[in-house]
Amino acid sequence: MSISQPYDVNFYYPVKELENERVKLTPFIPSIHGEPFFEETRRHPEIYDYLSFGPFDEYSTFTNIVLNGRIQRDPGIILFAVLDKEINPSLTFAGVIGLLNTVPENLSTEIGFVITFPAFQRTHVTTNMVGLLLQWCFGLRRDGGLGLRRVQWQTNELNIKSRKAAERMGFKFEMVQRWQVVLSEGKKGVDVSTLQQDGTKGRPGRHSVILSICWDEWEVERDRIREIMGRQG
Repeated sequence: MSISQPYDVNFYYPVKELENERVKLTPFIPSIHGEPFFEETRRHPEIYDYLSFGPFDEYSTFTNIVLNGRIQRDPGIILFAVLDKEINPSLTFAGVIGLLNTVPENLSTEIGFVITFPAFQRTHVTTNMVGLLLQWCFGLRRDGGLGLRRVQWQTNELNIKSRKAAERMGFKFEMVQRWQVVLSEGKKGVDVSTLQQDGTKGRPGRHSVILSICWDEWEVERDRIREIMGRQG
């Protein structure tokens, strides 16, 4: 695949740009967004604290592991670049967000890869990028939406900010899935050193909080979320 193409060629649904007066979501194109994203995360490696991959010292490693090795290989993933339209009218790159674990026959997907660059945290960016995706997911197909029934959100149990962001946008707590992921050394997770029979320290694990918002709740949450998206900050 050409690096000038967006990472949407295998996605199950027709992909388009999503925008309102505050942010714009456009399919992530490696030749445009890849290096700027890598440079921003290299300056702020804490972005990867709760992710199962990264940080990366080389752009080629980032490309091979994340873009080619994970996103492009999975037809249920679409990654968007998030562009701010309010703080800087020239459409500043403000973060990324995507859909993953999409199951068309079950009309379900998951919001993931939610990364807001530090300069745009505690602004309108996160609420608007999540809100735009929710509007697209639950919108009727005749109106250009996906017509889904379930949108999920997963996060590390220790990542309180992520859970609060999801709950603010209407996601309801469902469960904690214990030991869902084996993490790399240095990642924030459950320390398993006391569980190793030979006394050596094993790799940490992740307990994942699972939240969701469903179509029968969307009618109630839609206006409230729209109001949140319009707030200052």
